[in-house]
Amino acid sequence: MNAFSLVFQFLGGLGLLLFGMKQMSDGIQKSAGRRMNSVLHKITGNRFLAVLTGLFVTAIIQSSSATTVMVVSFVNAGILTLSQSVGVIFGANIGTTVTAWLVSIFGFKFSISALALPLFGVGFFLSSARKNKFQNIGETLMGFGLLFIGLDFLSSAIPQPSADDMVFLGQMMNMGFLSSIIGLVAGVVITVLIHSSSAATAIIISLAYNGILTFEFSAAMVLGSNIGTTIDVILVSIGAKVNARRAAAVHVFFNVVGSFIALIFFRPLLNLVYFLIPTGGPDSITLQVSLLHTIFNVCCTLLFLPFTKTITALMEKTILPKKGEIPDVYKFPFILARNKANAQAYLISAEKEISDMVEIASKMFESLKNSLVPTGTKLANTDGKTLEEIATHENYVDEMQEEISNYLLQCTEHLSLSEESRYNAFILMSIVDMVEDITDECYKSYILFKRANEKELEFDEADLQLLQPYSQLVWESMSIIHQNIGNKIGEQAMKAAADLENRINESRKELKKVAKKRLKAGSSVKAELLYIDVVRSFEKIGDRAFEISKQLFRRKD
Repeated sequence: MNAFSLVFQFLGGLGLLLFGMKQMSDGIQKSAGRRMNSVLHKITGNRFLAVLTGLFVTAIIQSSSATTVMVVSFVNAGILTLSQSVGVIFGANIGTTVTAWLVSIFGFKFSISALALPLFGVGFFLSSARKNKFQNIGETLMGFGLLFIGLDFLSSAIPQPSADDMVFLGQMMNMGFLSSIIGLVAGVVITVLIHSSSAATAIIISLAYNGILTFEFSAAMVLGSNIGTTIDVILVSIGAKVNARRAAAVHVFFNVVGSFIALIFFRPLLNLVYFLIPTGGPDSITLQVSLLHTIFNVCCTLLFLPFTKTITALMEKTILPKKGEIPDVYKFPFILARNKANAQAYLISAEKEISDMVEIASKMFESLKNSLVPTGTKLANTDGKTLEEIATHENYVDEMQEEISNYLLQCTEHLSLSEESRYNAFILMSIVDMVEDITDECYKSYILFKRANEKELEFDEADLQLLQPYSQLVWESMSIIHQNIGNKIGEQAMKAAADLENRINESRKELKKVAKKRLKAGSSVKAELLYIDVVRSFEKIGDRAFEISKQLFRRKD
């Protein structure tokens, strides 16, 4: 029964510790959440400022996982760039060591319950106040009290080891380098199970204080907890955008690689801690564990910080976009080296990027075309998720236009291009602008579709079906440029493009006539005007596709 009692007391203490940390973190985030967000919003490209920001935010909310999850969310939303997030993640790992110091300095110095219970009581009454400000402060105090009550239960639940116990533990902790590996794995497992490196460190400190663990074994477990804490950000990054997954990978890289480097230099690291805090009883071992935790994260940050750009580039090469996924920010992948011998090759590389640009525009129009499939009297695929994808594509093409146009302009100014190549470069510039116009019109058309459904405008199913052959003509016109974007269009293809343009114009006139007849017959004015706007927008897309075909026809071989 005594054993069962100790187990349940340990589990209860652990539950109070975890719940207290969550309560404290939630309370602080509610009261200072907007400020924390504001700090992260205003982060600049300065790597040192980014580290300080991550350190400050984590020290306040007492959770590196919460900070890193927040950072990954901001990267996913495009608020932070990948390179900006790296420094914040590094700083978060330093900030998380504050909890260990609180436990080491205050956790075993006096009767915790003597302070924690009144603190919890004050917090409870404040949490019942009407003003949110006092409620949040109350939740924070309650969490703080529960954290230390849980720590007190954990400490008292851990029995002093007997001589027989120490024989087994001594064998496991005196196996040289293998003991360090065992300790590291144990730290990983504990942290993964309880989802908190701060709580895991508090448990490790409690075990060390009660003589269950040696400092060396505790140190190895602390290194393992730094690996285990990456589980939360890994889970959050599943299904996120590519840069958010890369930000999560930075966190994993920092903790895993840093821990293994620390394991390689484990003995010098321990000697440094012994030098700063000599061994002298249970109080010193708690401070030693906290100091090692801090030294590890500070040293890793100092080691990796000069290589922020290198780490960012490594993640960009390692974590690739999923098939069909559009990266958050477009960067032209080729550098203009001004090598006269390869002047023509630079234009070929630009053509490849323009081909990708046309690919995105084609997908956008295909999505638009598929929305014309009626679902009763409504349009299909006009939900917020589809609109978000269309908007992401449109913004990405805008970035492509700027980068590719600038690159082509530099080619014409700094390379010794032949007269034909220079002429083709200017044609490519005009094509880039027209492809961007197509994506603009696709986005505008989709907004029209969404607006129609939001206003519950009803269309006759036969009328919607009339738009389908019209959109098919535009699609065929888009297909011509999609298939020939890197080549000069021949006379036969040009003739087909001109024929499609004529048919699009004729269909547009007929569709407008039909809409006007419906207006005279008493149809909804808003619905018919929106119908005409869609017809006009599709015509503009067809016009731009035809203009691109003409430019490709004018290319010089």
